[in-house]
Amino acid sequence: MAKVMAVLSGGYVDEENDYVTGWWAEELFEPVLALQDEGHMVGLASPEGGKPVVDPISLSEEYDPEGKYKKLYESGIADKTTPIVDVKASDYDAIFIVGGHGAMFDLAHNKDLHAIINIVYEHGGIVAAVCHGPAPLIYTKTKEGRGILEGLNVTGYPNDQEPKEVVGLLPFSLEDEMRRIANYSEGSGEKEHVVWGSKQILTGRDPHSSALFGRELATRLTQREQEKEDAFFSNP
Repeated sequence: MAKVMAVLSGGYVDEENDYVTGWWAEELFEPVLALQDEGHMVGLASPEGGKPVVDPISLSEEYDPEGKYKKLYESGIADKTTPIVDVKASDYDAIFIVGGHGAMFDLAHNKDLHAIINIVYEHGGIVAAVCHGPAPLIYTKTKEGRGILEGLNVTGYPNDQEPKEVVGLLPFSLEDEMRRIANYSEGSGEKEHVVWGSKQILTGRDPHSSALFGRELATRLTQREQEKEDAFFSNP
């Protein structure tokens, strides 16, 4: 069983423009379900801890027609998160950053999160992010000063899918920033699109890719756990 830390935006409010955002429901729940199906344990963290703000649109009928994610949200499983500063990164085999526009506001430049990402990475763990979740990875640098995504194949939410009414409110373009340092792939024509940039870096394009993203992460972690077990028993 691997231990995974899922990191959520605490939420962002722009009262002047009547804009509220946070983490995206499908992008938390689908990967968590996939990880749990494989027997892995998932913890939750956010900048301030407690109950982070979910993007209300992600629970709307348009994006959650069957009410699957609303039911999971209302069950309270995402009500308690650990403050990022209190996360002991060395305890985890992987970290994944949940998408939603909120990640661009309070996770992108969060130094404590950058440190956690680096510790997981330097211990050989997997660093993963879906949709707008790669925002903090763009600005995470290794101890050698190299960008953690530098030169890798990556994906994330594309410019042409951003709602026009939101674009002017965002602090930056995720796609543009990813293209600046990495090899960005939109996965045109693919309903689901995920990219392994290396054995340790996984990115997913959008909400529709969340389930595949979760399965890829879960399967890789299971394989790694099996490899550890095999190595242990072959070296008495």
